[in-house]
Amino acid sequence: MSSSQHVAVVGAGLAGLACATALVAAGHRVTVFEKSRGVAGRMSTRRGEGWHCDHGAQYFTARSSSFSAEVARWVEAGVAKLWVPRLAVFGEAALHRADAALQRYVGAPQMTAPAQWLASALPAPVKLGVQIEGLQRVGAAWRLQVGAALLEDEFDAVVLALPAPQAAALLQDCAPALAQQAAAVRMRPSWALMLNYAAPLELGFEAAFVNQGPLRWVARNNSKPGRSGAESWLLHAQPEWSEARLQMPAEQVAAELQEAFAALGAPPAEQWNAHRWLYADTAPAHEGPPAQSVWDEASGLGLCGDWLGAGKVEGAWLSGQRLAQQMVAMANTMSRASNS
Repeated sequence: MSSSQHVAVVGAGLAGLACATALVAAGHRVTVFEKSRGVAGRMSTRRGEGWHCDHGAQYFTARSSSFSAEVARWVEAGVAKLWVPRLAVFGEAALHRADAALQRYVGAPQMTAPAQWLASALPAPVKLGVQIEGLQRVGAAWRLQVGAALLEDEFDAVVLALPAPQAAALLQDCAPALAQQAAAVRMRPSWALMLNYAAPLELGFEAAFVNQGPLRWVARNNSKPGRSGAESWLLHAQPEWSEARLQMPAEQVAAELQEAFAALGAPPAEQWNAHRWLYADTAPAHEGPPAQSVWDEASGLGLCGDWLGAGKVEGAWLSGQRLAQQMVAMANTMSRASNS
């Protein structure tokens, strides 16, 4: 990269938006592509008639000073708020390490709000509903493939802010070494079940870590600040349980998860909606710290995402920021060399 370049960011989850924001702040031109109808990735909210429910990431914490400062910006802007639910732990309590000082935040009025706020501040709107299906090197530039055609724009660098398996597929032909690195990461699925009730439930808790049966997390969406609409609860299934039932009909999955929720005291729901997250989280690494981001200077290709940042919302943001820092540092070095 020279001092100012055109960068394509593929993926408008938090990692991609964090990277794009930092690159724009450093003077680079950035175009963000997102295959879905909206930004935020797994910081997602499902909406229906009279109800809505966060069905991806449930909350986020801030342990690093840099992300703490970012969350403070979100709170000041009104797109994030502190969430203090009544918490319970079911099953083996030893599997949950309690931290009384831990502060949990949520997007407000829904989980997508921080990502939407970041996207709205970019100079160019995110290109939504555009699925990038290939990368092609043309001279010194990159061009992106949509369907059978190449987009007209040329890019000096490309950032893939995607789940590891999706990044590996795009890199297989043009950057096999990077593809191999992404393919080595195992991401795990999770079924999410959204339940709607005509009246509020009083179960004695508003969120729970579950260490028994098919469930791993349940939460009353209405207990989060800024939420409105019908009573809704979110159930997240265990990754191993979800993987074994990946192709099972949603009706059967919903029945089994509701049965497990009933064991915690919940009545049958009036309505339910299921969502299958293929890449919900990353299997724990066995050795070494997380890479946080990958930048290949020779090719002008970068990778970021929560799978490189030890998972979670904070990991996604730190990964995007870290990649942008690597790219900007190299651009500045090249600029100084060319002017000397």
